[in-house]
Amino acid sequence: MAGSALSNQVGAAIGAHAFGAVGPPGVVAVRQWVAAAVLLPLARPPVRRMSWAQWWPVLLLAVVFATMNLSLYTAIDRVGLGLAVTLEFLGPLGVALAGSRTRRDLLIAAAAAAGVYVLVLPGPASDVVGLAVGALAGCCWAAYILLNRLAGARLPGLQAPAVASALCALGYLPVLVVLAAQGRFTGGTLLAAVTAGVLSSAVPYAADLVVLRYVPARAFGVAMSAHPVLAALVGMVLLGQFLAVHVWVGIAVVVLANVAAVAGAGRASGATPAEVAPL
Repeated sequence: MAGSALSNQVGAAIGAHAFGAVGPPGVVAVRQWVAAAVLLPLARPPVRRMSWAQWWPVLLLAVVFATMNLSLYTAIDRVGLGLAVTLEFLGPLGVALAGSRTRRDLLIAAAAAAGVYVLVLPGPASDVVGLAVGALAGCCWAAYILLNRLAGARLPGLQAPAVASALCALGYLPVLVVLAAQGRFTGGTLLAAVTAGVLSSAVPYAADLVVLRYVPARAFGVAMSAHPVLAALVGMVLLGQFLAVHVWVGIAVVVLANVAAVAGAGRASGATPAEVAPL
């Protein structure tokens, strides 16, 4: 689980090195093609036999994939890896707390909100656009979890995320064509973008499939809490993004709120990497 989380964040940091040449859209486009290349041979979805009841959640899932990854990488470009991933992480935390009316969960939600305020400390110098797209990534992750539960009930295994990732990759094809025509995919840029796809999609997906054979879904959810911390550390080491003390405090509060929410939740059933870990 630690290796999967670390691979995800290292991939994002390496992909950030290609932002100057192709921007977040170019890196996301390459990453989605890598994800599709990994998932389609594994899932082998029966595309020609899919009904409309199976298609519509997959189509929405493809839109969520496209929006979530683009908003996350845009946030990384504007506010840094640690802050962007922590804001995105509010999505699964929100899903864990949604609908709850217990005093304990209301306190967890209040603590998470306080953590976000300390994390951001909004002021005139705040990058409002970067913070907004980071929050959008979190909303997309929440939608991603809910859609995967629905699509997973209608398509077995990895078929739904495989088709959705392929559709998303096709949607980003014009981006690749334009950037390639402009000669912006140099060898180093393409290598960084492909590495981001491998480390942030292929490696975590394969690792999580193995992990969930041995680790309960709730424990997996708790382990996901390491992502914001690892993102901050990787951003510091690979991108030179040193965070202020208040940012570390905010990250810690959000992470602890997620641990409390997942640990106290009812017994999870049928969780898969596709449901809890974004591509």
